[in-house]
Amino acid sequence: MSGRVVAFDLGDRRIGVAVSDPTRTIAQGRETILRDGATWPWRKILAVIEETAATQVVVGDPLHFDGSTSERSRTAGEFAQELRMRSGLPVDLEDERCTSVEAERMLAKTGRGRRRRDRGDVDRAAAILILQDWLDARDGEAT
Repeated sequence: MSGRVVAFDLGDRRIGVAVSDPTRTIAQGRETILRDGATWPWRKILAVIEETAATQVVVGDPLHFDGSTSERSRTAGEFAQELRMRSGLPVDLEDERCTSVEAERMLAKTGRGRRRRDRGDVDRAAAILILQDWLDARDGEAT
């Protein structure tokens, strides 16, 4: 399959967003979605999917280090299920263990010290890493 893929890195206050190019080769960050923690901002989430004309969605799955399901992982699964129903698109879960730490390291290498970046930068970078991992795992695959 071709078409853009959107990835979401779920958080209590922010949702990192990344989108692929139409050939599903490269992930790029988008504006982070803010949330109040109590509910999901479905209108904003669905607007990103619509604006990008996505044909697939990926949600970060925060598993425990040993690969077992965490409480946050269960929340991600419930979010993915609801997103499938609301968007009508296929939604995959992608292991996101250590993506925030990796995102912090990646941003540090760009010369942006902790004081010059906000948490939204880290969430966006984590979403990029989640999506790029998903894309790379399917490189050349007819999905």
